[in-house]
Amino acid sequence: MFRFLHGAHRFHSLMHGHHGGGRGHGRGPKMFDAGAMRYVVLQLIAEKPRHGYEIIKELEQRSGGGYTPSPGAIYPLLSMLLDMGHVSATADGNKKLHTITPEGEAFLAENRQFVDAILARMGEPCDARGDVRNLMHALRDLVHRRARDGQPDPARLEQVRAILRRAITDIEALD
Repeated sequence: MFRFLHGAHRFHSLMHGHHGGGRGHGRGPKMFDAGAMRYVVLQLIAEKPRHGYEIIKELEQRSGGGYTPSPGAIYPLLSMLLDMGHVSATADGNKKLHTITPEGEAFLAENRQFVDAILARMGEPCDARGDVRNLMHALRDLVHRRARDGQPDPARLEQVRAILRRAITDIEALD
Protein backbone atom coordinates (compact mmCIF):
# COMPACT_ATOMS: atom_id res chain seq x y z
CA MET A 1 0.00 0.00 0.00
CA PHE A 2 2.68 2.53 0.95
CA ARG A 3 5.76 3.38 -1.06
CA PHE A 4 8.83 4.67 0.70
CA LEU A 5 11.20 7.33 -0.53
CA HIS A 6 14.50 6.42 -2.11
CA GLY A 7 16.54 9.42 -3.19
CA ALA A 8 16.02 13.03 -4.12
CA HIS A 9 14.48 12.30 -7.54
CA ARG A 10 11.79 10.19 -5.89
CA PHE A 11 11.09 13.03 -3.43
CA HIS A 12 10.85 15.59 -6.24
CA SER A 13 8.54 13.36 -8.28
CA LEU A 14 6.22 12.62 -5.38
CA MET A 15 5.98 16.17 -4.18
CA HIS A 16 5.18 17.44 -7.67
CA GLY A 17 2.48 14.84 -8.24
CA HIS A 18 4.41 12.86 -10.87
CA HIS A 19 3.78 9.43 -9.47
CA GLY A 20 2.15 6.44 -11.04
CA GLY A 21 -1.36 5.89 -9.67
CA GLY A 22 -1.59 6.13 -5.93
CA ARG A 23 -4.82 8.06 -5.61
CA GLY A 24 -6.41 8.38 -2.24
CA HIS A 25 -9.90 7.13 -1.52
CA GLY A 26 -11.86 9.79 -3.37
CA ARG A 27 -9.96 12.60 -1.72
CA GLY A 28 -7.81 13.80 -4.58
CA PRO A 29 -4.29 13.02 -5.68
CA LYS A 30 -1.79 11.59 -3.27
CA MET A 31 0.52 14.41 -2.26
CA PHE A 32 3.27 12.20 -0.90
CA ASP A 33 3.86 8.65 0.23
CA ALA A 34 4.01 7.22 3.74
CA GLY A 35 7.77 7.74 3.93
CA ALA A 36 7.34 11.49 3.63
CA MET A 37 4.02 11.52 5.47
CA ARG A 38 5.64 10.13 8.59
CA TYR A 39 7.92 13.17 8.84
CA VAL A 40 5.06 15.62 8.36
CA VAL A 41 2.77 13.92 10.89
CA LEU A 42 5.58 13.75 13.42
CA GLN A 43 6.30 17.46 12.87
CA LEU A 44 2.63 18.31 13.46
CA ILE A 45 2.65 16.33 16.69
CA ALA A 46 5.91 18.04 17.72
CA GLU A 47 4.18 21.42 17.30
CA LYS A 48 1.44 20.33 19.69
CA PRO A 49 -0.15 17.07 20.82
CA ARG A 50 -2.89 16.06 18.38
CA HIS A 51 -5.67 13.58 17.69
CA GLY A 52 -5.73 11.77 14.34
CA TYR A 53 -8.66 13.83 13.09
CA GLU A 54 -6.81 17.06 13.95
CA ILE A 55 -3.85 15.85 11.89
CA ILE A 56 -6.08 15.19 8.89
CA LYS A 57 -7.64 18.66 9.16
CA GLU A 58 -4.27 20.38 9.66
CA LEU A 59 -2.83 18.70 6.56
CA GLU A 60 -5.87 19.78 4.58
CA GLN A 61 -5.49 23.36 5.84
CA ARG A 62 -1.74 23.54 5.18
CA SER A 63 -2.17 22.27 1.65
CA GLY A 64 -4.74 24.97 0.97
CA GLY A 65 -7.47 22.37 0.69
CA GLY A 66 -5.66 20.58 -2.12
CA TYR A 67 -4.93 17.45 -0.10
CA THR A 68 -6.87 15.58 2.55
CA PRO A 69 -5.33 12.32 3.71
CA SER A 70 -7.73 9.50 4.43
CA PRO A 71 -8.11 8.08 7.95
CA GLY A 72 -6.81 4.85 6.40
CA ALA A 73 -3.50 6.61 5.77
CA ILE A 74 -3.23 8.52 9.06
CA TYR A 75 -4.27 6.02 11.73
CA PRO A 76 -1.94 3.20 10.63
CA LEU A 77 0.85 5.77 10.42
CA LEU A 78 0.14 6.87 14.00
CA SER A 79 0.30 3.22 15.08
CA MET A 80 3.64 2.87 13.32
CA LEU A 81 4.99 6.01 15.05
CA LEU A 82 3.83 4.54 18.38
CA ASP A 83 5.59 1.24 17.60
CA MET A 84 8.77 3.11 16.66
CA GLY A 85 8.68 5.00 19.96
CA HIS A 86 8.45 8.38 18.22
CA VAL A 87 5.10 9.26 19.80
CA SER A 88 3.12 8.26 22.84
CA ALA A 89 -0.65 8.17 23.07
CA THR A 90 -2.93 8.88 25.99
CA ALA A 91 -6.65 8.36 26.21
CA ASP A 92 -8.60 11.59 25.77
CA GLY A 93 -12.24 10.60 25.99
CA ASN A 94 -12.85 8.13 23.17
CA LYS A 95 -9.85 9.49 21.23
CA LYS A 96 -6.08 9.15 21.53
CA LEU A 97 -3.94 12.24 22.04
CA HIS A 98 -0.52 11.76 20.42
CA THR A 99 2.55 13.45 21.89
CA ILE A 100 6.10 13.39 20.56
CA THR A 101 8.71 11.49 22.57
CA PRO A 102 12.39 12.37 22.98
CA GLU A 103 13.14 9.67 20.37
CA GLY A 104 10.73 11.36 17.97
CA GLU A 105 12.31 14.75 18.61
CA ALA A 106 15.76 13.29 17.88
CA PHE A 107 14.45 11.71 14.66
CA LEU A 108 13.04 15.06 13.52
CA ALA A 109 16.28 16.86 14.41
CA GLU A 110 18.29 14.34 12.36
CA ASN A 111 15.99 14.91 9.38
CA ARG A 112 15.29 18.64 9.77
CA GLN A 113 16.25 19.59 6.18
CA PHE A 114 14.00 16.95 4.69
CA VAL A 115 11.07 17.86 6.98
CA ASP A 116 11.40 21.56 6.16
CA ALA A 117 11.51 20.80 2.42
CA ILE A 118 8.30 18.75 2.62
CA LEU A 119 6.50 21.43 4.63
CA ALA A 120 7.62 24.14 2.20
CA ARG A 121 6.35 22.11 -0.75
CA MET A 122 2.98 21.63 0.96
CA GLY A 123 2.53 25.38 1.27
CA GLU A 124 3.13 26.08 -2.42
CA PRO A 125 0.12 26.62 -4.67
CA CYS A 126 -0.83 23.79 -7.02
CA ASP A 127 0.53 24.04 -10.53
CA ALA A 128 -1.84 23.96 -13.48
CA ARG A 129 -1.57 20.19 -13.80
CA GLY A 130 -2.47 19.78 -10.14
CA ASP A 131 -5.46 22.05 -10.57
CA VAL A 132 -6.75 19.90 -13.45
CA ARG A 133 -6.17 16.77 -11.38
CA ASN A 134 -8.06 18.25 -8.42
CA LEU A 135 -10.92 19.27 -10.69
CA MET A 136 -11.08 15.77 -12.16
CA HIS A 137 -11.28 14.24 -8.69
CA ALA A 138 -13.97 16.71 -7.64
CA LEU A 139 -15.94 15.95 -10.80
CA ARG A 140 -15.61 12.21 -10.28
CA ASP A 141 -16.78 12.48 -6.68
CA LEU A 142 -19.74 14.67 -7.64
CA VAL A 143 -20.81 12.34 -10.47
CA HIS A 144 -20.68 9.36 -8.12
CA ARG A 145 -22.67 11.19 -5.43
CA ARG A 146 -25.33 12.35 -7.90
CA ALA A 147 -25.59 8.90 -9.42
CA ARG A 148 -26.05 7.34 -5.96
CA ASP A 149 -28.40 9.91 -4.38
CA GLY A 150 -31.38 7.93 -3.10
CA GLN A 151 -32.96 5.62 -5.65
CA PRO A 152 -31.19 5.73 -9.01
CA ASP A 153 -33.21 8.05 -11.22
CA PRO A 154 -32.84 7.07 -14.89
CA ALA A 155 -33.58 10.63 -16.04
CA ARG A 156 -30.91 12.08 -13.72
CA LEU A 157 -28.37 9.48 -14.85
CA GLU A 158 -29.06 10.33 -18.48
CA GLN A 159 -28.59 14.05 -17.73
CA VAL A 160 -25.22 13.29 -16.09
CA ARG A 161 -24.20 11.15 -19.09
CA ALA A 162 -25.18 13.95 -21.50
CA ILE A 163 -23.15 16.53 -19.55
CA LEU A 164 -20.11 14.24 -19.53
CA ARG A 165 -20.45 13.56 -23.28
CA ARG A 166 -20.61 17.33 -23.96
CA ALA A 167 -17.53 17.90 -21.81
CA ILE A 168 -15.62 15.22 -23.72
CA THR A 169 -16.65 16.73 -27.03
CA ASP A 170 -15.72 20.26 -25.92
CA ILE A 171 -12.29 19.18 -24.63
CA GLU A 172 -11.57 17.18 -27.81
CA ALA A 173 -12.43 20.28 -29.86
CA LEU A 174 -9.71 22.39 -28.17
CA ASP A 175 -6.76 23.32 -30.41
